[in-house]
Amino acid sequence: MTTAIHALKEWAVATDALERGETIVLLRKGGIREEGKHFRVAHDDVLLYPTYEHQQPHLLKPHYSELVQPVPSGWHPETVRIGAWASITDIFQISEKETVEGLLPHHIWNEQFAAERFGWKPRFPLYVLLLRVYKLPQEHVIPYRAEYGGCKSWIDLAEPIALAGMTPALSDDEYARQVAAVRAIVENEQLTNV
Repeated sequence: MTTAIHALKEWAVATDALERGETIVLLRKGGIREEGKHFRVAHDDVLLYPTYEHQQPHLLKPHYSELVQPVPSGWHPETVRIGAWASITDIFQISEKETVEGLLPHHIWNEQFAAERFGWKPRFPLYVLLLRVYKLPQEHVIPYRAEYGGCKSWIDLAEPIALAGMTPALSDDEYARQVAAVRAIVENEQLTNV
């Protein structure tokens, strides 16, 4: 793959942490305008598209909450910085509160966020995505377009972005170590529910 147009929208503070190799975990239940009204993984390989409107400092661990400037509802930047591409290597569905709590050391959000995300649409599982992130050789600044807006997880960019020369945010060994740690927590839930 030499270019990409598929993008996953996520809080800018989260996409930055992924790009810096500070986390490999995203927790998702989907946006209000998801296709079929439920979250699903539409693409395994995606550009990371930062969003700002719904970032809530009080739902982040202290270090990350300091990085967020709240914006008014409906605000969007005139341009968007795309700095990374990711392969979603693992997708877990979890339904136990204890598993959500066990994952706390592995992501940027605090206990309140995890509890709220878990409790929203309680009949549906919380998705845990593990992302193998690669930094693009140069950042791409693209114009914001109306079709990129709204509470949805997946968008296609109007112009493809070149991927040649990407570098991993984490070494192979470190990524494998973190994946194993998350899998151990999630697999414990699956064994308990058998």
